[in-house]
Amino acid sequence: MSQKSLSFRALHEPGKPFILANAWDKGSARLLAAMGAKAIATSSAAHAFTLGRPDMGHVSREEALHHAVELKEATPLPLSADLENGYGDSPQDVAKTIEKAATLGLDGVCIEDTALPSSQPYSMAQAVERIEAAVEAARAASGDFVLTARADGVMWGTYDLAEAIRRIQAFEKAGADCLYVPVPGDLDAQAQICKAVSAPVNALAAGNFLTHKLDDYARIGVARISLGSALARATHRLILDAGKAMFEQGDFTPMKHSTGGEIIDPLLASFDKE
Repeated sequence: MSQKSLSFRALHEPGKPFILANAWDKGSARLLAAMGAKAIATSSAAHAFTLGRPDMGHVSREEALHHAVELKEATPLPLSADLENGYGDSPQDVAKTIEKAATLGLDGVCIEDTALPSSQPYSMAQAVERIEAAVEAARAASGDFVLTARADGVMWGTYDLAEAIRRIQAFEKAGADCLYVPVPGDLDAQAQICKAVSAPVNALAAGNFLTHKLDDYARIGVARISLGSALARATHRLILDAGKAMFEQGDFTPMKHSTGGEIIDPLLASFDKE
């Protein structure tokens, strides 16, 4: 059992949230680690953007796992992979994905209940069967492995908060280690989620949830705060703003406040050269 996996599980303390820093390449992973991240995660959307593709079902299992291993090897921190719906609808598909992720030495994964590439959720029964299969595969792994089960319907408007809570309670009963309902509406809804289960809860720092501070999440019992693709999207926002200004107006000033190599280089130098 790897020390990284053990340390990753130990980070999940309700009421003492840590930031799970979602990176999109080796450089961003190393930069986040150098700035104090305690664990790194992939983001399916951010990874898809690096490949010039949209999010939601446009990256293969093999591509996602290869990407996760690259980020895992970039820093000494634990690495959790966003593996969308497990790259298949059946419980067997999900189990295969978990087995491969564990064999590759990842410290955890996140599996959602959406039938990609659509935004429609799996039925309650199928969603639970998929997590049961994932849990069985995770427990069969040689090392400790943190399995996060996501209920995405509130985010997509396909079911309500009550259904999301019903699902994560079933996922917890199935053995999931961490539970996750992305952007459930507001902080009160997030608090309801934390109270509804005993396992650690992940909250997503995105949308109106970006207005809350770490202490706000701690107060309601959140154990982990992930960034999803928010940091990658902020980076792309700068590219869009700067690109529009220079290509349409010949104006380069949007880039004047960008961080220079004199700041980033020393941070990246803290890692051994490849």
